[in-house]
Amino acid sequence: MCLAIPSKVIAINDNVALLETLGVQREASLDLMGESVKVGDYVLLHIGYVMGKMDEKEALESIALYQEMIAKMNETHA
Repeated sequence: MCLAIPSKVIAINDNVALLETLGVQREASLDLMGESVKVGDYVLLHIGYVMGKMDEKEALESIALYQEMIAKMNETHA
């Protein structure tokens, strides 16, 4: 199963966005985006591509759920 991860755009250079995802920075292509993306936007990251924009409230709720899942997995494997 593949998941799209909510990420915050922290910089844009040409058609590549620098994203912050759960404390990790990574680059992602904007080639598949049909709408404009700007610094500060929350987007969905999937296999190195920005797939869509999402509103901040929804993104922060999703990030909180991911953090919960990661914490539970860490408890299970500890």
